Amino acid sequence: MTQLDLPTVIGDLVSVNHRLTRLAATVTGNTESPAVWRTLSVLRDLGPMRLGELAKVSRVTQPTMTKLVHALDERGWIRRIVDSGDARAMLISADPQGLAALDAWRSELAHSLAPTFADLGDDELETLASAVEIVRTRLERSRAALVEAAASTGDVA
Repeated sequence: MTQLDLPTVIGDLVSVNHRLTRLAATVTGNTESPAVWRTLSVLRDLGPMRLGELAKVSRVTQPTMTKLVHALDERGWIRRIVDSGDARAMLISADPQGLAALDAWRSELAHSLAPTFADLGDDELETLASAVEIVRTRLERSRAALVEAAASTGDVA
C-alpha cells in the first residue's frame, strides 16, 4: 500500500474542489459571477467587514469589490453599517435577502450535482460527509487562529 503524503492529498483536494466548482457552474447554467457568491459567503462566514478587508479576503482588487458591493447593494443583498470602532468607516454586512439568495444558489448547486454522485454507496457517502466535516473543522480552526492573531495586534480580521 502506498503511503499517503499530506501535501499531495491537500493539493489534490484543492484541485478537485476547483473542478467540482466549475462543473457546478456548468451544470446549473447560472450566469451569476462567482465573485457575487464568494462575497456573500465571506460575509456570511466571517461577518461584517470593511471594503478593503472584504476585497483582500475575496482576493479581488478594491475597485472590483467596490463594483461588487454596489451591485449587491442595488439588489438589497448587503447592508452598509457604521463601524462601532470608527464612526467614519462603514462595514459591509450580508442582508437576510442576500443570505437567502446564497442559500437558494447552494441548493441549486446541490440538486444539480446530485446526479453526479447518485451512485455512491452508503459507505462512500459517509466517507464524503466525514471528509467535509474534517475540512470544515480545520478551516474554522484556522480562521479562529487568524482572528486571535489579528486581535492581539489590533488588525481587523
